[in-house]
Amino acid sequence: MTGRRVRVLCLDPEGGYGGSSRSLYQSLRFVDNDRVQAEVWCRRAGPIQPLYDAIGVPVRVRPDMPTASSLPRLSRNLYVYGLALWEHLRARAFCRELAEETGKRFDLVHFNHEGLFLLARWLRRQTRVPLTMHIRKSLTDTAFARWQLRTAGRVADYVVFITENERARFREFGGRALGTVIYNIAAPSEGPVEPHPQVPSDGRFKVACLSNYSWYRGTDRLVEVAGALAAAGHRGEVLFVVAGEMSLSRSLPGALGRVGRRGGTLADYVAERGVSDMFLFLGHVSEPERVLAASDALAKPTREDNPWGRDIIEALAAGKPVLTVGSWDTFVTDWQTGILQEVFDAEALARAIVRLADDRELAARLGAAGRERVMRLCNGPERAAELLAVWESLAKH
Repeated sequence: MTGRRVRVLCLDPEGGYGGSSRSLYQSLRFVDNDRVQAEVWCRRAGPIQPLYDAIGVPVRVRPDMPTASSLPRLSRNLYVYGLALWEHLRARAFCRELAEETGKRFDLVHFNHEGLFLLARWLRRQTRVPLTMHIRKSLTDTAFARWQLRTAGRVADYVVFITENERARFREFGGRALGTVIYNIAAPSEGPVEPHPQVPSDGRFKVACLSNYSWYRGTDRLVEVAGALAAAGHRGEVLFVVAGEMSLSRSLPGALGRVGRRGGTLADYVAERGVSDMFLFLGHVSEPERVLAASDALAKPTREDNPWGRDIIEALAAGKPVLTVGSWDTFVTDWQTGILQEVFDAEALARAIVRLADDRELAARLGAAGRERVMRLCNGPERAAELLAVWESLAKH
């Protein structure tokens, strides 16, 4: 390896439509280009490709890239892995090309999501080139999840965890590969950010939510919070600004599932609950930083006890306090960088929002403290250098 850059192929299943894709981009944005020559293959065409073009990283779109990841429900796993088997059979040409390109042009392949573990298992049998993998989720404890992480641990030469939580879950489930924690990068904007034009500047306290709908992410819990605000007489003081795909599946519990079976979205559920005037649905947004610029805080009322995702660190980097649920307080600490509830309480969260809306200076102080924290923990050059050190060490040996 002496005298030339490490040639790394990064495989991204999201194409800019998820936090893991944006996190990979930030790593390659800050990595020392005199020491690494990176190329990215994306499963989806999307907003990430122009960003790579701007920093000179070659990128391909490969929709035939197979992916699969375990879900909490048995029936869904049977469907997911049945579909994965079919995808792998159809992806034979892609797999052959991947193996050939790996052998000819790359010193290392980085799988940017644990959902690529089956592809990594296949490639492990074809090449001696080192393989690394990002573990980006703390999977729910099922036999499928344990199999997935054990398999990832067998085929990857090294794994990277986004927090200590994913590392603990990986070890608990029997993952044995060498690995380290490298926090995702949260980079502040280099200049002023124009607020999203659809968000009104009308004095209401704007609470953003930046994620596609998932029952586990808890976006629907904001409807309970809105109801509590309305019941307490604060209906016209708060606006929830929701960015992302909000379709509801048929299998959701209760009224959510009934709306989903009619082909409805979270907006339809909000209308049924009578709080549509307190919500603005933007759909997919390619520049979430503009939503944050137009908002006063970010909410993620997760059901997964994971207050540390991409949306959270980006909000903190933008100087916005975060309202979320969980026990891990490295990024969000209650009344220091935001509001952290150990157990979701809609009425208590509504009271906290009213307090922040009434005291904008307090909200600004929490946001400033959060920004300082993630600038230290999620520093771009430092975290990118840690990832590069992993790649260089494996490629060298």
